[in-house]
Amino acid sequence: MKVTEELLRKYAKLAIRTGVNIQQGQALMINAPIEGADFVHYVVEEAYEAGAENVQVEWIDEKLTRLKYKNEPLHVLENFPEWRVQKLTEHAKNGGAVLSVYAPNPELLKGIDPKKMAAANKAAGQALAEYRNYMMNDRIQWSIVAIPTDDWVKKVLPDDSLEEGTEKLWEQIFRITRVDQEDPLDAWNQHNETLRNAREVLNEKQYKKLIYKAPGTDLSIELPENHIWHGGSSVAETGAVFNPNIPTEEVFTLPHREGVNGTVTSTKPLNYNGNLIDNFTLTFKDGKVVDYKAESGEEVLEQLLDLDEGSRYLGEVALVPHSSPISQSNLIFFNTLFDENASCHIALGEAYPTNLEGGSQMSEDELRKHGVNTSITHEDFMIGSAELDIDAETKDGKIESIFRNGEWVIDLG
Repeated sequence: MKVTEELLRKYAKLAIRTGVNIQQGQALMINAPIEGADFVHYVVEEAYEAGAENVQVEWIDEKLTRLKYKNEPLHVLENFPEWRVQKLTEHAKNGGAVLSVYAPNPELLKGIDPKKMAAANKAAGQALAEYRNYMMNDRIQWSIVAIPTDDWVKKVLPDDSLEEGTEKLWEQIFRITRVDQEDPLDAWNQHNETLRNAREVLNEKQYKKLIYKAPGTDLSIELPENHIWHGGSSVAETGAVFNPNIPTEEVFTLPHREGVNGTVTSTKPLNYNGNLIDNFTLTFKDGKVVDYKAESGEEVLEQLLDLDEGSRYLGEVALVPHSSPISQSNLIFFNTLFDENASCHIALGEAYPTNLEGGSQMSEDELRKHGVNTSITHEDFMIGSAELDIDAETKDGKIESIFRNGEWVIDLG
């Protein structure tokens, strides 16, 4: 498939009209890699055509990012700039939407002192707690899309020339995001309806517990009373319907903070802030990670787990059939936006309050009383495969099979 201006414009339109669903007179902030300037120009043009005002682009230059982590002293990285806090928080308070073009180099910070990364992540997480609250509670529209960048292409398709690899990755992105279809927006309306049906069935079930079995995995996850399954589109405080992730194939909810027990093994690498953590196993007791090991990136995993108290507990459980379009690509994307939608996954850290009835109106203490985890991080990692079986315990104590060999086995309507 040749990358054409028509396809790029269709993708930009999808990001604006279905992703953030920008409203007339609404401000928009776009976070994007500097390599993606040509695509971002189409996005900004589409945003103005949709009625956006005050469109701002926050450029990301990964070479400068690496230079900063390599050369800045620790005490600088331990302090997040107050002016950035004010800028981001004010944008959210004023009802602005946020679109992120996510295409990081999976090994950008390889070899950088993990203590520096941990310090910077902790500082940003604490400083941006209020800003993050707007997105975790769907108070504003926000969305994430991805584009090929040179370093990402080289990691995903190392045997191809850069030109060939870039075209192949674009082709996969267009297919997975349904941009290759005649009307991507209509295709997404239908896809959202499919996910809506799945989550409605699960919400009606109100399972008490999920039980995972796979090579290296024997895990039980309790679900809190009145949990809510989400998936596909979300609704902002204003009533605007938006899609946080493009692509998305998941339905997800939150686990009970103290109700996770057993061992789970990853099935795809985790790209955590420019470092890869691969083939890792976590052991949980009463919700907390009490043991861990990784074939590679173990020190980085340790820094993630020690970021704060909540980073050793789970905040999300998501179900994705192994036959998803991303999985069918037979590629490891080294990009969580794509890899998490190829596979069942769980997340360390912050839970979405919207996954609990009334959760968006609860204080942090109230959320904790209901078994909801809080943290300054939220990191998804993949545990699904064609060998994964999942059973569910019903409200009356019966066991039902919901996944066999990585696929749904209950009727989702």
